[in-house]
Amino acid sequence: MSELFGTLSDGSAVERWTLERAGVRVRVLSYGGIVQSVEVPDRDGRTANVVLGFPGLEGYLAHPGLFLGALIGRYANRIARGRFPLDGQTYALERNEGANSLHGGARGFDKRLWQAAPVEHGVRLFRVSPHGEEGFPGRLEVTATYTLDASGALHIAYTAVTDAPTVVNLTNHAYWNLSGSGSAGGHELRLAASRYTPVDAGLIPTGALAEVAGTRLDFRRLRTVGSGYDHNLVLDKGVTDTPVEVAELHDPASGRVLTVSTTEPGLQLYTADHLGAPFAPGAGIALETQHFPDSPNRPEFPSTELRPGEVFRSETVYGFSVR
Repeated sequence: MSELFGTLSDGSAVERWTLERAGVRVRVLSYGGIVQSVEVPDRDGRTANVVLGFPGLEGYLAHPGLFLGALIGRYANRIARGRFPLDGQTYALERNEGANSLHGGARGFDKRLWQAAPVEHGVRLFRVSPHGEEGFPGRLEVTATYTLDASGALHIAYTAVTDAPTVVNLTNHAYWNLSGSGSAGGHELRLAASRYTPVDAGLIPTGALAEVAGTRLDFRRLRTVGSGYDHNLVLDKGVTDTPVEVAELHDPASGRVLTVSTTEPGLQLYTADHLGAPFAPGAGIALETQHFPDSPNRPEFPSTELRPGEVFRSETVYGFSVR
């Protein structure tokens, strides 16, 4: 089911799609592929929205740097110095975070209007990213399909094809707060990740894969999250053809549990300590499934290259339960 959510400055209509199944209600916008809300019950059956979002389109347009619930591309996370080599040519990207490119540039996929069409138990978004958009090579045709399965789990499946060699790294930037309000710092987290990618002062990976053992990044057993995280965890499973469970987030107060399954090799844990008004720092936790930051400049990392004739595929599943 879709409805008008607002209108952009050029007169384009933004749709809001509502998906509902097994007691879960999800709302998705055609602008930015944004997951505006995810409503799930707590252990007592009381329903609340567990992702940060704005009630109207004007909130997203006024606060573009928050990436609330958005579809991130062409390249999620950072590319150092806004440059990368491919087939002997160096491509210069839009630098929108100091010297680096972040989340696809100043007008990444999160700030674009997508074509929306219904599918069974969900909605499919589509757009064509033209050659040279934000500096990326190749005409990229991208599809993102949001569906609810019989258990109420939210699946986000991405595909992309290109007419020239390029790089692709897509994710969703939802901030989760399973209590529905207040701080998410008291949530408990488990991650199936024994290593992480250390970074420099600009949050660019050094190239090393360090052990989490003995560090505050060791979430191999469920423990309180706290604050101060903006790190890429190297998932033990690596790249997989089908989603594998890699994370569990639990709110002891409400009993809500979020599980994350993915095909991706990495997960960015971000506790939103610098989140700005109208939200408080630490009001949500982002669990961004992804390939590693700066992979186009790190041949030792899993590749993010996509070539003509190939199909990029990625899927992440968010499951909901109570304890």
